[in-house]
Amino acid sequence: MNFLTYILVYPLIWLISILPFRILYLVSDAVYILIYYIIGYRKKVVLDNLKLAFPNKTEKELLLIRKKFFKHFVDIFMEMIKSFTISTKEINRRYTFTNTALLDELYSNGKSAILVGAHYANWEWIMSLNSFVKYKGVAAYTKVNNPYFNRKILKTRERFGVILKQTPKILNLVKENQKKGILTMYGLLSDQSPHIAKTYYWSEFFGVKVPIHTGAEMLAKRYDLNLVFMKTRKIKRGFYETSFSVITTTPTKFPDYELTDIFLRKVEEQVYEQPEYYFWTHKRFKHKDKYPKS
Repeated sequence: MNFLTYILVYPLIWLISILPFRILYLVSDAVYILIYYIIGYRKKVVLDNLKLAFPNKTEKELLLIRKKFFKHFVDIFMEMIKSFTISTKEINRRYTFTNTALLDELYSNGKSAILVGAHYANWEWIMSLNSFVKYKGVAAYTKVNNPYFNRKILKTRERFGVILKQTPKILNLVKENQKKGILTMYGLLSDQSPHIAKTYYWSEFFGVKVPIHTGAEMLAKRYDLNLVFMKTRKIKRGFYETSFSVITTTPTKFPDYELTDIFLRKVEEQVYEQPEYYFWTHKRFKHKDKYPKS
């Protein structure tokens, strides 16, 4: 069944991916009308999330953000599809980095790094970073259930030089690379909701008490890694710019969870600037009433 699904669906994905961007975004506009006005996909989830994150905004303001978000949301998935065939030259023209020299400086100091970021703007095209830095690039990813699509996605992303590892396997890879002295930058998107059973820490995110991923801080402290935040801006449709800032080069000097809180504040600051580009369809606040009182 998995193979049948793959051979039926992938040709359509490939055909969409080879479309010129001008045509691709016309398709995106059509899909947006279908998703937003006809299907109404997760419109309530998005609005509920926005109400929690921006309690001082009016209903009119929130509805406008929601509408802008869905336009961007469909664009992102079209750009993900475009990733299957986009050339290195084209992705480098559309997704630029402002200060990779900072990463080279960290590399020259002989320590690996954790690169943390949010599901904001376009997080998929960060895979092109590997062409501009000295670090070996590794990104955590969630395995797709269909093995044929999973292999295709891995092949697509890894053609830019980055290595993808399932999140549970990152820890062993860090340990192995540290022993071998391989300077590596590990990319982790840590803004989404962890499973309750795997939650070690609760904190406020947009003023709401929720469970928080702490894996990046744990790895940085255990192996004394640089901790770096990536901030992406959408310049215009199909064009993005990412900059980097050092959270710390001495993670062990911070109290537990302080680095995680610093990361959360940076994500909030990024989202406040242009809230329509955050991934609001995710049920980020679904556990908000489950905070253990003890």
